Amino acid sequence: MATPPAQPKIPKHVAIIMDGNGRWARERGLPRAAGHKAGAEAVRETIQGCRDLGVEFLTLYAFSSENWDRPKSEVSALMKLLEKFLKDKADELMEWDVRLQAIGRLHDLPDSCQRQLHQTIERTANNKGLTLILALSYGGREEIIDGVKSVIKAVQAGHIDDAMITSESFSQHLYTRYFPDPDLLIRTSGEMRLSNFLLWQVSYAEFVVLQKCWPDFRAGDLRDAVAEFGRRHRRYGKV
Repeated sequence: MATPPAQPKIPKHVAIIMDGNGRWARERGLPRAAGHKAGAEAVRETIQGCRDLGVEFLTLYAFSSENWDRPKSEVSALMKLLEKFLKDKADELMEWDVRLQAIGRLHDLPDSCQRQLHQTIERTANNKGLTLILALSYGGREEIIDGVKSVIKAVQAGHIDDAMITSESFSQHLYTRYFPDPDLLIRTSGEMRLSNFLLWQVSYAEFVVLQKCWPDFRAGDLRDAVAEFGRRHRRYGKV
């Protein structure tokens, strides 16, 4: 009897640093805002691709805490694009059975963005398929600092003592406490750095870096990255 083919390994959680929108636009003689707009289609394809593959969680680095230092016109355009995406894609998220979540210092977002974000999160709350997590006004160092402050408050309130603090218990004070750590981290545009993204959570994630800019990322690129993940042997520090 022939041995059945091995089932492909699918990461439970994929995280993506969506880099290169500005470079993509510059190479075409377009304003940076055009690159961000073009990147929205890559987001759509990635969501669909993760659903098709059976990925359970997808985290997208949509807006970092450092991005607030960009020109005001670009930040304003990004916030308008975010609000429009959340409003226009809500029906598709419902159709695809996708649950939306967000992490970061969300209170820093404009009020209109916060309202639309909360509306879309509430509308999709009962969906059972892919969980899409947007990292907004997010920084990994800031998350760890906020986690430390949360632990200090818990100790001062008498809810825990220092003997109870472990890496597992500390994880419960991070923005990502309701989600598993990423198995696969993808970065576009060829840059070899984390850029303050999920510093705690990607300790044992597999990295795949692509040379193409984010607006050119398509479902086939996602499948290739997942296939590469399947060829890796994850040892978690062991032999």
